[in-house]
Amino acid sequence: MSIQEFTEVLKHLPKECEWVEFKKDNSNPQEIGEYLSALSNSACYHKKENAYLIFGVEDGTHNLIGTNFHPYLRRTRKRI
Repeated sequence: MSIQEFTEVLKHLPKECEWVEFKKDNSNPQEIGEYLSALSNSACYHKKENAYLIFGVEDGTHNLIGTNFHPYLRRTRKRI
């Protein structure tokens, strides 16, 4: 998805709610899993097709602020 396409999607999303969550940085796998589960359940409850956990976007303004979280790099590291 291009930045332009992503910006279009953002225009149609509300501020944070039961099925939309914006984060700057969060690399804790446990918390991310809990967010995804809660967002999925809430989307279902509110009869939404999708839920969104979006990194690097400011809540309220939907400004792109960037993030230091890189899920692909995080995933490839071995856990002890």
